[in-house]
Amino acid sequence: MEPAERIEGYFAACSDGSEADIAAHFTDDAVIFDSNIRPVRGSAAIGAMWVKVRRRWQGARWTVDSFVGDGDGAAIEWSMTGTDPDGDRPFVFRGSEHYSFETAGEDELLIAEIRQYWTFDLDKLDTGLVDYPYSAGGEAD
Repeated sequence: MEPAERIEGYFAACSDGSEADIAAHFTDDAVIFDSNIRPVRGSAAIGAMWVKVRRRWQGARWTVDSFVGDGDGAAIEWSMTGTDPDGDRPFVFRGSEHYSFETAGEDELLIAEIRQYWTFDLDKLDTGLVDYPYSAGGEAD
């Protein structure tokens, strides 16, 4: 599986899959570093975290807006959409991630590390680059 396919599968699992579906995209000792929370370590913990986030944010959905990568590294821009459960306000969070991959088994490429950069602002609920011309679907024009 190529890096782009792995990331697309991971995002689909975050949007609709189980903890195990999400965890299957990672090495057992994978880690997610984030600009808003402490590191999340281990594939099982990562799967549990995203299911919890999805439930908290009323069915949050993630999309890959752009991808650059090859081999054992990649970078993406992404959007997360959903509804704020405290005020029923729709939201769009945008960010960037950097990936490291490791080969496991029969040349299966798994995510070993993600470094996530984004801003969480509960008062705004629409974060991204200041004055960037995002399209209605979340992607850059």
